[in-house]
Amino acid sequence: MTPAASTPVQHVNPPELARPSGFTHAVGFADTVHVSGQTAMDATGKIVDGDIVDQFRQALGNMLTSLRAAGGEPADLLSVRIYLLDIPGYQARGKEIGQVWRELAGETYPAMTGVGVTALWQPEALIEIEGVAALRR
Repeated sequence: MTPAASTPVQHVNPPELARPSGFTHAVGFADTVHVSGQTAMDATGKIVDGDIVDQFRQALGNMLTSLRAAGGEPADLLSVRIYLLDIPGYQARGKEIGQVWRELAGETYPAMTGVGVTALWQPEALIEIEGVAALRR
């Protein structure tokens, strides 16, 4: 994903994800990609049924889909921020969540931050994940 000189910023909205409204799934500039916060939204725009592990799987999958559409891979991630409604619930399922990470993103972990929040944009969402990547050339 090297933007052309006439368009230095690349806006990426993968067709596999729900159509964004008021945001772009990923924005690339030079060799950097910023992936917008991704919730457990399916392709129809609805939050998937399930618990924190199910929603983590969908949200991480959405983030990685956006990253790949922008030319990146999980190993390119510099940082990931996870916004959570229930930190103790997330911690209690940490082993399962770690297994999902390894399944979808591999064995490499970027710098990560977990932030407790009181609400997310979609009331049914339990988690939102965003990331920043530096693409390797």
